[in-house]
Amino acid sequence: MKNRHTLALTHIAVAVAAFGVASAMGALQGMSVADVNFPQRSESLYYISVTAHGVLMALVFTTFFIMGLGYVFAQESLGRITGRAVGWAGFWIATAGSVMAAVTILRGQSTVLYTFYPPMQAHPLFYIGATLLIVGSWMWGGVMIASYRSWRRENAGAPAPLAIHGILATIILWYIATAGLAIEVVGMIIPWSLGLTTTIDPLVARTYFWWFGHPLVYFWLMPAYILWYYVLPRVAGGRLFSDPLARMVFILFVVMSTPVGFHHQFADPGISAGWKLAHTVLTYAVMYPSFLTAFTVLASLEVAGRLKGATGLFDWIGELPWSDPFFSSVALSMIAFVFGGFGGAINAAYAMNAMVHNTAWIMGHFHVTLGTTVALTFMGATYWLLPRLTGRELRFAPLARVQPYLWFGGMTLFSTAYHIAGMRGLPRRVYSAALTGEYGAPWHTLTQVAAVGGVLLFLSALFFLTVFVGTWTAGKRIEPPAFEFAVPLHEPAGLGIWDRYGLWTVVAILLVAAAYAYPLIQLLAHPRFGSPAFKPF
Repeated sequence: MKNRHTLALTHIAVAVAAFGVASAMGALQGMSVADVNFPQRSESLYYISVTAHGVLMALVFTTFFIMGLGYVFAQESLGRITGRAVGWAGFWIATAGSVMAAVTILRGQSTVLYTFYPPMQAHPLFYIGATLLIVGSWMWGGVMIASYRSWRRENAGAPAPLAIHGILATIILWYIATAGLAIEVVGMIIPWSLGLTTTIDPLVARTYFWWFGHPLVYFWLMPAYILWYYVLPRVAGGRLFSDPLARMVFILFVVMSTPVGFHHQFADPGISAGWKLAHTVLTYAVMYPSFLTAFTVLASLEVAGRLKGATGLFDWIGELPWSDPFFSSVALSMIAFVFGGFGGAINAAYAMNAMVHNTAWIMGHFHVTLGTTVALTFMGATYWLLPRLTGRELRFAPLARVQPYLWFGGMTLFSTAYHIAGMRGLPRRVYSAALTGEYGAPWHTLTQVAAVGGVLLFLSALFFLTVFVGTWTAGKRIEPPAFEFAVPLHEPAGLGIWDRYGLWTVVAILLVAAAYAYPLIQLLAHPRFGSPAFKPF
């Protein structure tokens, strides 16, 4: 494919390939927990599938798709990709790292789950591969910043296109968040996995991980929001309600998304209650930009419905294009995120977190947020992107129209069942819900319902993959549709406070330092004996 979008297409192809493998791994997990016997079922296969599903879905699929999406917006909104050779180098580095990590997982050498908490130890190539993935993403960020700076020299005083504003905010967040991960993996885990050190401090490693782990959620979410703001209103036939509100949302995520990690460590010793409370307050504060997004996007959709003639209180909803696979994917993602947001508020509350910590509730919550809000938005975006990037008509269009609803229905069964099972005490990441004998009876039916939901999700994933591969390889050649983006009701007059990226980067770094510096100094000053490595399989 000799076109200007080859770099973006290649990234999206790797993302979809990772999604396909991760989906198969997810189906294995759901059936195993529900005690459905299938060939080769075993504890080791279950935990391999848990690790592969988490790493491929949460890190590889999302990172490659976001990078590809960034290149699309750079090309279409800025008219350039500055440093394309660096972008290709970053792609090959990230791909090599992803394959390296995936192979060690699938060979049973890195059964450390998605969070890879020490003292569980993986093969060194797992950690090195994950590091290369991050390095490749840093190179992508550099290309995007260079493209923006090149555009800025020719457009002094003009606000960046909204999609580029969101991508730049995502990159700033990513650089700040992955700094903690780099300290953990490069400074602690890789030397330990290579045998250069004999022990590791699990609490310090976990603290560095959650410096990265929760902002990772917003690294996934912010590109989804870009699609909601920048593409969805146009597809719906309306206009963006407020450009300044959208810009403010992205900057608020930059500032507030990183210093929240201690709400994942409520059960950990060595971190004072005061610091946990501070991170809890910031966790609730970072919900505010999502509330703003809900208001702005819904207002934009109401504008679309009323432009089509709706005059009643809610009849504008029926005027929206529910048969369009991009629109339905995003609309259903937004509905799911309402419930995911409520679950997140419970997870961040000290007392309520104690009831759901390390239970199946977390699995239900995670799949409503990443598994639906982000993944379904990205799948819908793929339907919108493919004809424009490949010049091919979408194949198996009826499957594309059905697939979002099938995913939403399957996830409703899966997530609801696990939320309830978690409240009834089903532990997270267990090979079999029946391991406790008669005590597992309250969970049995729920895990079977979740397994049915998992089968529907896998079928939906197969629909998506069929449409993707069919379009790419055999779609009818067409003139690529134009990239048309949402126009705000009122155009921004010029550069505003939300466009001062350097200022907000400094503010975000200072807030991270205030939230983490003293607690980490305290942890590092304690007597530290460390732990040897454990390899359960």
